[in-house]
Amino acid sequence: MSSHPEATKKLLVADLHKMKAEGKKISMITAYSYPQSLIVDEAGIDIILVGDSLGMVELGYRDTVPVTMDEMLNHIKPVVKAVNRAHIVGDMPFMSYNISEEQAVTNAGILYKDGGCDSIKFEGGKEFVPIAEAIHKAGIPVFGHIGLTPQTAAMMGGFKVQGKSIDAAKSVLDDALALEAAGAFALILEAIPQQLAKIITEKVKIPTIGIGGGVHCDGQVLVLHDLLGLFKRFTPKFVKVYTDAYTSQVDAVKEFIADVQGESFPAAEHSFNMKKELVEDLKRALER
Repeated sequence: MSSHPEATKKLLVADLHKMKAEGKKISMITAYSYPQSLIVDEAGIDIILVGDSLGMVELGYRDTVPVTMDEMLNHIKPVVKAVNRAHIVGDMPFMSYNISEEQAVTNAGILYKDGGCDSIKFEGGKEFVPIAEAIHKAGIPVFGHIGLTPQTAAMMGGFKVQGKSIDAAKSVLDDALALEAAGAFALILEAIPQQLAKIITEKVKIPTIGIGGGVHCDGQVLVLHDLLGLFKRFTPKFVKVYTDAYTSQVDAVKEFIADVQGESFPAAEHSFNMKKELVEDLKRALER
């Protein structure tokens, strides 16, 4: 049973806005499967993002760019089935919203209607205001994502901190204000100086969720695989690894292999037996 006092109450946009207004920090985790989502929902997480980061941590891609709508949909559906309380955000993959407003609304509708998530997220700032407005007008809650946007990191010179100069910082702030005005109900602030994140958080009325944005955001998000130490390719500066689940799982499998080779598994308590009198009957029957 969840440790959260309102475990059975589904968190909606209004609840997240109330948390910001009351100064309650919002916790957010990316998760991509039924068992992962059962765990984080039971723990009392506020928001689950089914992120396109699944491309790297679940599907083995080099980055998030190859992720498709079908792959997002196939991961969103089991998460929705697992969750009772957390607000579920479905991520729009690269080129699912970049071509036109019509394309963006159609694909957002697929994730929202067919996938069953509570809102959708896409990357980009002021240049995507028409997209945000169109999806919002269609009745689908929009979660913005500014600062470092991994889908277009190559255009930013790689995975680097954004908003470090005065002009760059103003641009990120403009992105935040423009998306809020366009109807976004929350913002992810990725890899920006904490001083800038603080200013943005104070300027906008909607919740800000930091990932490399410092402590002054209204909440924080981490990729579950990073938090658990499951993803070994690299660990960003903004990640805190809470446990080494990768090593503990490797050790468990090694122990299983040793038990099999040493014939200590399966033991008597893991095995089934016939009545003794039937064993002899079976032997005789098989010898005929």
